[in-house]
Amino acid sequence: MVGGGPAGSAAALTLARAGRSVLLADAGTGPPKIGESLPSAARVLLRDLGAGDRPVSDGHLPCYANLSSWGSPALDRLDFIRDPNGPGWHLDRRRFDRVLREEARAAGAEMAERTSVRRVARRPEGGWTVTLRGAPSVRGRVAGPAAERVVRCAWLVDASGRGRAIAAPRRAGHRRTDRLVASCLELAPATGRPGEQSSLVEATEDGWWYTTLLPEGRRLVAYFTDADLAPPAPRDAADFTRLLARTSHIAPRAEAHPLPAQARTRRAPAHSAHLDSPVGEGWIAVGDAATAFDPISSQGILTALYTGMAGARALNRHLAGDDGALSSYRTDVAALLAAYRRNHLAVYALEQRWYDHPFWQRRHPTLTATE
Repeated sequence: MVGGGPAGSAAALTLARAGRSVLLADAGTGPPKIGESLPSAARVLLRDLGAGDRPVSDGHLPCYANLSSWGSPALDRLDFIRDPNGPGWHLDRRRFDRVLREEARAAGAEMAERTSVRRVARRPEGGWTVTLRGAPSVRGRVAGPAAERVVRCAWLVDASGRGRAIAAPRRAGHRRTDRLVASCLELAPATGRPGEQSSLVEATEDGWWYTTLLPEGRRLVAYFTDADLAPPAPRDAADFTRLLARTSHIAPRAEAHPLPAQARTRRAPAHSAHLDSPVGEGWIAVGDAATAFDPISSQGILTALYTGMAGARALNRHLAGDDGALSSYRTDVAALLAAYRRNHLAVYALEQRWYDHPFWQRRHPTLTATE
């Protein structure tokens, strides 16, 4: 299992509960997490996994509504008061991911944290030889050599995100449908009242903004645009705050939160992408490695949990002799992708104020493959 995010942990937990021998290697590196809000529908998936409410029980804030200025300068509100699953959550992502890994460990999966996959080789008789490298040991201020370990396994699960650490070197067919990137800035706790515990999306002429409260009172602000557009996505805090000041709804909520000393913007890919097939010879992809969604969908973590569980169940059935299990998983992921595309087009079609600007032109009316 390569990758210790929600998809990798869900797959490891599912396979370990099925009695399979599982090792999860998590390097603990990669781009920053963008979507910090989790819809309440995740409660059903977490219970299906057998994790219950433990991953969301402590250290997170409830999210009572989604606010949006999209297709209109007015602010719309979608309350969760009537949602049978209750409110969503403003996540502490590190805590959420850690608890999921702990659930997988408790089910019997071996965890190799701060460990990267260095080499992967297919064995002639089938299966894989994998070389792992742990983080260098540190004593005082002297770094010792990184420890290497060689393991053998029958199957690999690629849960490494958009980087596709297993699928990409295998030359698996991959399609990216846009150039969306995110620039993020984390603000300090508010000096006064922090505002409502709701997420907020605001469309602008060259992209869209997102903000949410984080645990401990901090506020995440993110700007999404295409990497090749002019003006480019902001690369430092000064550029970011200048753009932020032009928003109608995000800026007033950010004003109560001081800009931390040495504040730096973080940049991360946010494009839509998918593999032609999430299953290859001896490997299976889950989460963003299989299909990555635009964060406007609010489906990233849900999809990671679902595909991690579904992919692991399919692999377990395949190992038990079910010849159609992996084909069924391919079909499930294809259906998920088709539904996402329909919803993605419908959401962007709602915003017509800047129909002649490149960012919005590219999203009306179809997605076009760029690679």
